[in-house]
Amino acid sequence: MSAKFLKETKDGTLLLVYVQPKAKKNEIEGIDEWRGRLKVKIKAPPVEGKANKELVKFLSKLLGAEVELVRGETSREKDLLVRGLRVEEVKEKLEGTLLRT
Repeated sequence: MSAKFLKETKDGTLLLVYVQPKAKKNEIEGIDEWRGRLKVKIKAPPVEGKANKELVKFLSKLLGAEVELVRGETSREKDLLVRGLRVEEVKEKLEGTLLRT
């Protein structure tokens, strides 16, 4: 898996995602090579921060770590900080998810 959407920081890993709100279910769809971001589908609509909250909750549970939205609150392109996990750890957890889809 190419990891262009993962960047190491002193606080953890920066995860670059492209979000599709109002989906049938929350899921990782794959890698958007054109944007260099992980494509994530979220059930919640993009109103009043609902999709952002659900995205953070979904990724926190999936990765087993604290996730914080750091950029892109009103955009489909978002940067999230995965606290306490290195790039390799996030990559491993995501690869397991991508293999199941």
